[in-house]
Amino acid sequence: MLLTVLSGLIFSIVLVLFGRKFKAKWSILLPILPTLLFLYFAYQIPQISEGKSIIQHIDWVPSLGVNFDFHLDGLSLLFALLITGIGSCIFFYGRAYLKGHPYFDRFFGYLLLFMSAMLGVVLSDNILLLFVFWELTSISSFFLIGFNNDNPDSRKSALTALGITGFGGFFMLLALVLIGNIADTYTISELFTHRETILNHELYPLIIGLLFVGAFTKSAQFPFHFWLPGAMKAPTPVSAYLHSATMVKAGIYLLARFTPILGDHTYWNTTLLVVGGITMLYAAIHSLFRIDMKAILAYSTISALGVLTFLLGLGTREAMIAVSVFILAHALYKATLFMVTGIVDHETHTRDITVLSGLRKVLGPVALAGILAALSSAGLPFLTFGFIGKDLIYEATLHYTIPEWIWILTGLAVATNIGLVAAGFMAGIKPFVGTLPQEFEKVHLPYKSMWIPPLLLAILGVIFGILPALAGDFITNTASNAIWGNDTASHLKVWHGFNTVFILSLVTLIVGSLIYFINKPSLSKLQAVERLNNISPQRIITGYANDIVRFGQWYTNLFHNGYLRSYHLKIILFAEALIAYRLWLSGPINVDFWTLTYPDWYEIAIIFILIGAIYLVVTTPSRLTAVVGMSVIGYCICLIFVIYSAPDLAMTQFTIDTLSTVLFVLVLYKLPPFINLTSHTVLIRDAVVALGFGVILSLVAFKVWSEPISTEISDFYGENAYLLAKGKNVVNVILVDFRGIDTMFETVVLSIAAIGVYSLIRLRLKSSERE
Repeated sequence: MLLTVLSGLIFSIVLVLFGRKFKAKWSILLPILPTLLFLYFAYQIPQISEGKSIIQHIDWVPSLGVNFDFHLDGLSLLFALLITGIGSCIFFYGRAYLKGHPYFDRFFGYLLLFMSAMLGVVLSDNILLLFVFWELTSISSFFLIGFNNDNPDSRKSALTALGITGFGGFFMLLALVLIGNIADTYTISELFTHRETILNHELYPLIIGLLFVGAFTKSAQFPFHFWLPGAMKAPTPVSAYLHSATMVKAGIYLLARFTPILGDHTYWNTTLLVVGGITMLYAAIHSLFRIDMKAILAYSTISALGVLTFLLGLGTREAMIAVSVFILAHALYKATLFMVTGIVDHETHTRDITVLSGLRKVLGPVALAGILAALSSAGLPFLTFGFIGKDLIYEATLHYTIPEWIWILTGLAVATNIGLVAAGFMAGIKPFVGTLPQEFEKVHLPYKSMWIPPLLLAILGVIFGILPALAGDFITNTASNAIWGNDTASHLKVWHGFNTVFILSLVTLIVGSLIYFINKPSLSKLQAVERLNNISPQRIITGYANDIVRFGQWYTNLFHNGYLRSYHLKIILFAEALIAYRLWLSGPINVDFWTLTYPDWYEIAIIFILIGAIYLVVTTPSRLTAVVGMSVIGYCICLIFVIYSAPDLAMTQFTIDTLSTVLFVLVLYKLPPFINLTSHTVLIRDAVVALGFGVILSLVAFKVWSEPISTEISDFYGENAYLLAKGKNVVNVILVDFRGIDTMFETVVLSIAAIGVYSLIRLRLKSSERE
């Protein structure tokens, strides 16, 4: 499974190296990888459908509990099939949609990277590894959403999406670390045995609160939903992939994966019910006022995500079955509708449903795909898989465990689905019915690779609707078992009799259809709704974000003014305050000064030379004299090291000091010969700070002197330096091996600095930018 996850990254690198070839001759090869991956996961269906699972363990950082652990069960298989199956369709579709685009290869490189990240999320069996891939989805989606980087709206949408999902990812990391520490394991499959420990822990409310922030931001739940409509600035293949089957479903996957571990608790269920209920109804209503096909689909997607969250909040066996079925049904019809929207936009150059009509006459197969997907979204009985999904939603609400809430929750679900019926018809049927305007008479079918994928997905939704056992027995049943934590014994059927559920489905379809015919979306209605944006979550959260930016500007201007002397002063003052506070907490210093060993005459002489050199450095008007004074200070420290039997430190200090002096002289000799002396006030201030630092370090030395000697650390290094690191020089072993991570990060910092310098050297500005 590791290869399936890393394959996209590997081929992304191939695209970087050979991108020009893929723009022309080799573009037909692009869909091969996702198709092969889909076939691999499809091959695992018989084994997984029997209740088995596949586990792969590869050590990475075992000392920290971070390993390449992968687990393929019913839930991860459902998502893996969606990621690779719909991904294959998107690759065929995008290859024609973006033909001739100057960044054709770059787009598919980003898409492959994103596909790998999503596979990593759903296959990871280590919570820290899951987080790594989770953040990789945010980064790769940032590149995809902002792909049209010459458009300011695209750049803004990408930054908004990255900011919201990155914000949630930070809180999710805290939750995952807390879970791992409480359970004493970071392996997800082992967390099930620690369920009671986590649920009874005092930090349980904090854990689920942090986890909810991560899931809600990624899956566009209220009030974090607004980034998703903005992300529609991305090319349509991106919208079809990210917002139907992959990125926005990552939060749903996270909640579903942790439901058997953290769920079945009042805090968990109530929060998901409330947030999911608000989201699904709010977005369904908003979708009715949109006139852009992608905006309609965006809000209906948010509503569908709210439905899934709502079902997970119900927490019953019927709800878990409904979740697995609705995930599949929604992915099939929503990906189809997005791709249909892209074809309409590609051929007519508009997505405005107030001007689109009659396109069935020129885009026959596309119209068929759109109509079938819209009917599946509406839940047409006996024909579409969406009907089974709608039925199961009502089945779940009607079997809720608290009788007083049954009809309230069912009414909320019915109202939401009515809105989704109308929205689906607006996006999937409205552009294709009616009279064909004259300006669209010359519209023609695009490449087959554009209209065949959505038509296949739409037909698949019909096949699963007529033969639901194909999906239920082999895919969704095992997924619902994984979410429920036990065997749900679900067997999907087309007909369950003329009962309350069927009546509710018919009412939903009829009322939704009536609203579609009665509702006439227009720009004036949309503008009327947008007047409420002043109190919208987007305006409120954006306001807070702007306040943070203003605070950041104030903080930067105060602390980061560009003067090195100012940085040094603030760092030293902070260090003084921190050390002084720690000394104050540690209590009085008990030192018998009569027992101290006082310095010999030669040590006193060195100290006076040091003081004289320091005075020379801070008072001389000559740069070179100051450099010489600094070198004298360094050599005096070398002598002190020699006196106290540290020749290795003395040689190191001597070498560094000599090299520094030579470099300073080479750099400064061409500069003006005199330094402009600062004011006496500044000198006095700096002298006070320096004296304070010296006093505090002296107190630290006395404090160390007064403490009992403990040799545990030095004994450990002495005993293990050769045994563990095969080194006889303890100091070298500490620097290279025991402090290896510190050295690694220092290397990373230097590498980042080198990249920055190289970027500046290679920078080529336009004439307008130079001005």
